[in-house]
Amino acid sequence: MEWRGRRGSRNIEDRRRMGGGRMGGAAPIGGVGLLAVLAIGWFLGIDVTPLLDGTMSQTPGAPRELTAAEREQGQFVSVVLADTEVVWTDVFADQLGGRYQPPVMVLYAGVTASPCGSASGATGPFYCPPDRKIYLDTEFFATLSRQLGAHGDFAAAYVVAHEVAHHVQNELGILGEANAARARMGQAESNAVSVRVELQADCLAGVWARQVQDQFGVLEAGDVEEAVNAAHRIGDDMLQRNAGRTPMPHTYTHGTAAQRARWFMLGQKSGDINSCDTFSAQRL
Repeated sequence: MEWRGRRGSRNIEDRRRMGGGRMGGAAPIGGVGLLAVLAIGWFLGIDVTPLLDGTMSQTPGAPRELTAAEREQGQFVSVVLADTEVVWTDVFADQLGGRYQPPVMVLYAGVTASPCGSASGATGPFYCPPDRKIYLDTEFFATLSRQLGAHGDFAAAYVVAHEVAHHVQNELGILGEANAARARMGQAESNAVSVRVELQADCLAGVWARQVQDQFGVLEAGDVEEAVNAAHRIGDDMLQRNAGRTPMPHTYTHGTAAQRARWFMLGQKSGDINSCDTFSAQRL
């Protein structure tokens, strides 16, 4: 993806110079086991801190300067976010006859607070509806590539686009309705609704990918494949296998590897928000 030298977003709240804090205490899980637990937390939206150490606590960090890598990561996220703002403003106007209000992206390092709870390496990137902000530790991109095998800048862009897609769902009232329905259901039924929410976000990320190429022509050879690979590697079945567990469909909250890749491609091929109705789909 060609992103250097392009316009960035102003809707960035950078907390990384604040030190962010760290998680205190010693984790009893080590090696591959630790990576597996963190991977499940990152992509299932589960805070796995209690699994690492029941006495872990947040300690404030001292103000600091950003590294060159952190500055570049911040610029990258800013450009991707700016592209989502242009694309969704146009899609809302052209396809829905509505107006899009963009979210704010909070960049942090280590630990930070949100109305949805503490954001940390154990929670991974997430969208918080109460304050309409996305929380992202930019160090996550290294984990995405090195530990989970999702390489390339467009794999990272897909992660940003997926979280922005949750904001799109919130703007359309879909997220609120889904969460209200889940509150009335048992765990298995609630998980099934969550899968449809997440697969729709994957499809909306695909719509963004198509639109950003049509409008800006910034995708490079292999970019779409990078995003599909990322979607595949964070499927519930893939993560459970990598954690040494037998895949259990009734516990899925984001969809299988095949489903996530398929819905991303549905959105990417159509470029149409109406192609992303996972709630009416007979086949996911």
